[in-house]
Amino acid sequence: MTQTLVISIDFINDIVHPEGKIARSSAYVQKYGTVEKANRLLHYARQNHHLIAHVRLGFSRGYLECPSHSPVFGEAKKNGALQLGTWGTEFHSELDVQAEDIQIIKHRVSALYGTDLSTYLSANRIQTLILCGVSTHMAIEALTRELHDRDYSVIVASDACACMTEEMQTASLTLLRRLAQVKTVDEILGTSILSQ
Repeated sequence: MTQTLVISIDFINDIVHPEGKIARSSAYVQKYGTVEKANRLLHYARQNHHLIAHVRLGFSRGYLECPSHSPVFGEAKKNGALQLGTWGTEFHSELDVQAEDIQIIKHRVSALYGTDLSTYLSANRIQTLILCGVSTHMAIEALTRELHDRDYSVIVASDACACMTEEMQTASLTLLRRLAQVKTVDEILGTSILSQ
């Protein structure tokens, strides 16, 4: 039986809530119902007894893990964004997070860098990962590339991911097709990938 992990990435308030401090993708998330589509995927995964993990980007109060020279993270400390233990790094209230789900904190773009994710993958003999989250051109691409090079099977739930713009989303999904299966949530559920 194929072992599958469904992983949601960075559905946190600072990134996807309209009042978040770096919520450049929030309009896209709202317009296309990205969280609702992610929840459909999570619900189906629960029905099929697959592991679920939620990843959040965040830094401690002193931002000691935050590289100030980084074009991606350099403004976080200055703006008081992505601080762990605050509303900004809480998961969006509409995201279906359950007590038994794995929760992972990351300090970089990739959910594999400096986290326990690889331990969960090996301990549970995961072979297939289904990714959803924000943003497609950063976190989803970074994780897909690393998983691909570690010989995992990766499926990107295209409509349960979001970017700042439709153009960025389209371009990112085009690149991801070279490394992973890219399917809508309906396509994933319709082909029973999760029940294999």
